[in-house]
Amino acid sequence: MFDIIGDIHGHADELVELLAKLGYSEQSGCFRHPTRRVIFCGDFVDRGPHIPDVVRIAKSMAENDAALAVMGNHEFNALAYHTPDPAVPNQFLRVHSKKNEHQHSQTLRQFTDDELETALDWFRTLPPALDLGNLRVVHACWDSAGIETINAAVNQDGSITAAFLKQATTPGDPLFEAVECVMKGPELALPDDVTVTDKEGNVRRRIRIRWYDEPTGETWASYGLPVNPGLSKEPIPIDAPAVPYSADQPPVFVGHYWLPNPTPAPLKSNIACLDYSVAKLGFLCAYRFDGEQSLSADHFVTVPAKETQP
Repeated sequence: MFDIIGDIHGHADELVELLAKLGYSEQSGCFRHPTRRVIFCGDFVDRGPHIPDVVRIAKSMAENDAALAVMGNHEFNALAYHTPDPAVPNQFLRVHSKKNEHQHSQTLRQFTDDELETALDWFRTLPPALDLGNLRVVHACWDSAGIETINAAVNQDGSITAAFLKQATTPGDPLFEAVECVMKGPELALPDDVTVTDKEGNVRRRIRIRWYDEPTGETWASYGLPVNPGLSKEPIPIDAPAVPYSADQPPVFVGHYWLPNPTPAPLKSNIACLDYSVAKLGFLCAYRFDGEQSLSADHFVTVPAKETQP
């Protein structure tokens, strides 16, 4: 069976502690368990103090059949940040704006050039999602059509190429829309003159949503992910970009959402988020999956974030 681990963001000490707590030990440079494997939900890089170590551990496990992994939006962003835009001289597919450079700054500082290139080469091999029959893993949203669009583009090119990234960073392109949904999650534009501030201090005019639930009967205060009770209790638009996920589908695990809850729990009977803000002094979170259709709070395993921040 599998231990699914959420967003790590360069927190290698917490990752090693969590792996040990789950019964994994390092053998010849690779963490292994005698009967289980890890599935990583993506977002290995940015923010934390030991990013190269996180990539080394996860990459080694993936390459030695001790783990599987999907791509997070931070891996996708890193690829785009370091890929020149073929249509615009001296520009990159992810603009080197002050905001983007700040978000990626710890990765840039901590990797050598060779280490970064090795990491990017590995990121190009990561799938957008995994469907293993009795469980599914994706970074942000299980959108079957979007996943199919991404996989078709990867299969056509053979890998995550510069041509793929150009399409995937071009607003209006179907591949762009698929990546936005699958790796970043559907977002809903807030009413005029309403903004929210995220954990990095960015002012946003859109909120991440509980995409797996129908929007009917939901309010601005109830439909965010995480829920934001400070928003209006007025109904949200009925055409909110939901991707409803029914209770009879296999359990799906996501990261991405920086949940603030002090104790982890399933979002629904067959949906669990494993991102509990380790990069903001929350905790690193795993779910020990043993084949159950109905997920249990007892299966979450966590370790607290260390006080040291970069």
